[in-house]
This record gives sequence, C-alpha cells and structure tokens, in this order.
Amino acid sequence: MKEFAYQRATEIGEALHLAVAGGDTRYLGGGTNLVDLMKHGVEAPERLIDIRFLPLGGISEISGGGMLLGATATNSDIAAHPNIRRRYPAVSQAILAGASGQLRNMATAAGNLLQRTRCGYFADPSAPCNRRAPGSGCGATSGEHHNHAILDWTPSCVATHPSDMAVALAAFDAEVRYQTTEGTGVMPLSRFYRPVGDSPHLETTLPEHALITGIALPPVPESMRSRYRKVRERASYAFATVSIAAALEVRDGHILEVRIALGGVASRPWRARIAEDMVRGATPGAELFRAAADAELATARPLRDNAYKVALARNLIATVLTELAASARL
Repeated sequence: MKEFAYQRATEIGEALHLAVAGGDTRYLGGGTNLVDLMKHGVEAPERLIDIRFLPLGGISEISGGGMLLGATATNSDIAAHPNIRRRYPAVSQAILAGASGQLRNMATAAGNLLQRTRCGYFADPSAPCNRRAPGSGCGATSGEHHNHAILDWTPSCVATHPSDMAVALAAFDAEVRYQTTEGTGVMPLSRFYRPVGDSPHLETTLPEHALITGIALPPVPESMRSRYRKVRERASYAFATVSIAAALEVRDGHILEVRIALGGVASRPWRARIAEDMVRGATPGAELFRAAADAELATARPLRDNAYKVALARNLIATVLTELAASARL
C-alpha cells in the first residue's frame, strides 16, 4: 500500500477545508471498500480524512413522514431501524442481503452509494480498465463478462454497480444531501450516478470535494408494499447477478402507484420507468407484469456470455410484482 497521510475531522467545515487543501484526498467512513482498493493498488490517495466522528450518524424522521439517513449511519443501524423496517422494508432487506454482519457494522450509508464496481478488470491494476485507468480500454467487453451489464453500457465500460442498498433507495426516489465550502445541496438519486458514456471513471455528479451529509427517503403511503429480491451465484454473501427493489400500492382493484429498480444490469441502479408506466393504473395480473418486464428489457443489449440476465430480470420483475399484488389485497 502506498504511504498516505491521515487526518481526523470533528466538524463538517473542518472536513471540507481539509479536502480542498490540495492533493489527492478521500473521505474515509467505514473503509470497507476504499481500504481494500488501497491494499490492491487500485486506489492510492495521498490523504484520508476520517469523517466517522462528524455528527452525521443519526437516523431521524423528517417532515411529512420521510426518513433521513445520516451519511455515517452504519448499514446495520439502518437495516434494524423500526421505521425503515416498517415503511421501507425493501431498504432493510437490501442491506441485509448485501454483506455480512461484520461489514454492515462498519459500512456507512454514504460509503455504500460511493462504492466502486467489483469488476475483476477494475480490481486488477495489470488489466485494462477505463474506469481505473482512462484510455486503457475495457478488458471485459471481449473477456470475462458473464455477470456484467445488459443495459446502458458502452464499449468504454460494461461493469455493473455493486450496491444493493442503492437499488432500494432508487426505487423510493431518495435524495442525496451534501455540503461543499460554498454551501449545501440536494440531488435526486436518479441524477447522482452518471451514465457510462466515454468517461466511466467519472461515476457521480457530486461537485468536487463535496461531502455527503445524508440520504433523504420521501414519505410513502402506509398501504404501499415493498420488497427486495436478489439472485446471486451462491447462497453466501455475493454481489447480485440481478436484483429488484419494487413497491406497489393497490386500491380498488387497480395499481395506484408502482416503483421498480433493478440491480446487476447496468452501471447504476436501473429505474424501470417503462415498466412502471405500463403497470400504473392497470389491474394487477401476471400477464400484465410479464408484458411490462418485456417492454422494459426491449432495449437490453446482452454481451456474448450474459444473455441469461434478460430472462432472469424478466422473471424477477413478474414474480416480485405478482407477490406484492397478492400481499396488497390481504
């Protein structure tokens, strides 16, 4: 590991001023991703700013019945919070599906959003990877890619985003709150991640040196049911082959509201808005849900070895929506 400087911040302003002081700097939360990448030579910051002692670890209710997740709140605390489990069960389920208890005890809400892809070419400094070394190429396009993207990829990068929690947050239209030396800002999660394009190393739209302070979950109707389902290659903790976070509200035999987000299919959590638009206002049924899944996946462009993901995602959408519709009638 390359030698680096370490500084601990106890106030938000202090952390921001340390970040803009110069050099290649990273904020350090739980370190469950960043430190691993530093050990492998993928990340080599000159300085780490420890933000774990900032007053950003709370989980609180906000006006209207939404919830605010502090940036340094641990995944374990979020998953166990009674209001999260009751109002946003898909978020709790996603976190519990994402990692072991030891990792959840350290990993933070903001760090979860910012974790890097687990593509093997990205993790290997000797391999070509535009996300790690811009201009070096994408080794996965013609190499090992059976678990890579089927939607919205470009020849520059076919990697997928690894977060389970971010998929659930995307389904609930979460907002990212942040602060810079110029003031505070709010950004919908739908605009937080950049499309791959030709610059996959630019992953988010956060201003330079911005510090995430929290993640806001808007209020949801009490009658809305939600669920997170993850398909992975082994029963132990593994990254999603395909996953889904879905929420459904049924009233008088019709679908009043629906939210669908997919993981494991693109470089960012994929909000399935085409499928949502087909389902909203209709009478729930397996045939409708299959048709909506087909419409959403019509633009899929599978690679040589991952076409199976299209059928897997289709079945996952139809199955989870059918289950939610059945529970909404109870």
